[in-house]
Amino acid sequence: MMSSDHTLIVRARTAFESAYVPYSEYRVGAAIETTDGSVYTGCNIENANYSNSLHAEEVAVAAAVKDGQDTFERIAVASAARDGVTPCGMCRQTLAEFADGSLKVLCDKGAEGVETYTLTELLPKTISEETLQNADGQ
Repeated sequence: MMSSDHTLIVRARTAFESAYVPYSEYRVGAAIETTDGSVYTGCNIENANYSNSLHAEEVAVAAAVKDGQDTFERIAVASAARDGVTPCGMCRQTLAEFADGSLKVLCDKGAEGVETYTLTELLPKTISEETLQNADGQ
């Protein structure tokens, strides 16, 4: 059973409560819904070496993939600031590995509601298997 957009946002908000953010203090949570209606959550986990930090979207995708889920319908992203945060470029590319451009990306703006994008709107020129194959042929 698919959850409502509001329910998915609430799951993302709940996820950011577990964030480990001693450096930025910027809590982010994500809730990703699979095509069968299962929901997996993740939060950001910082590291003093910033390149080793994990983003909430990555953690949610990893949890789903670990359970054998790799097709997604929607993802909700929320920060404690409720500022409409969107997935960063790296997370957008990760999402593109498992979802097509129609993936709904719900961004929490708090009292202002939810801003919804498609993955294609956020990442119009993704790197794909086809891109790599075309590069090999040149």
